[in-house]
Amino acid sequence: MNRLSRRILPVFLTAAALWFWGETAMIAAKAYVSRRLIASAWERTLVDGGNHKPWPWADTWPAARIEFSGRDSLYILAGSTGASLAFGPGHVRGTALPGTEGAAVVGGHRDTHFARLKDSRIGDTIRVQNQKGRWSEYRIDALWIADRTQGPLGINPEQNALYLVTCYPFGALAPRGSRRFVVKSVKRT
Repeated sequence: MNRLSRRILPVFLTAAALWFWGETAMIAAKAYVSRRLIASAWERTLVDGGNHKPWPWADTWPAARIEFSGRDSLYILAGSTGASLAFGPGHVRGTALPGTEGAAVVGGHRDTHFARLKDSRIGDTIRVQNQKGRWSEYRIDALWIADRTQGPLGINPEQNALYLVTCYPFGALAPRGSRRFVVKSVKRT
């Protein structure tokens, strides 16, 4: 290695390390800010019942809030496109809104927001807050794995239930698999 290479290589490696660190810090900062903006949009929704975008160019808004066994909560976003799923679980259009009557379907990524579903057990409690601020309580009564290439996921559109759906298996490295983990919960009366 010549003298010039010994000087350039450390500078290049330091610059590359700073670049990658900066990219990582930027992703973490965007995640933090987006969570705060979504929470703020939800608070505005609770005041007037309207749909409030978390930032002006957003193609989604918080449609409900979900809480798992009294531990942690997430905001369910309107729509289940890739853009909205990057920020939280998404309500599948054409199904009932979570916390209302009918079959509500919510999808989320297995490695982020819905990673917690792997610990779901029959009998666990899920609470959902609707846009009017009312809470509904659900009890998990079924868990199953379905292959989307083999037909419907076993979701009954006639049933008054909340279905949470994510890719399966958890921890898989390959994206776009055909299997889905489905959590079905029924409203407590």
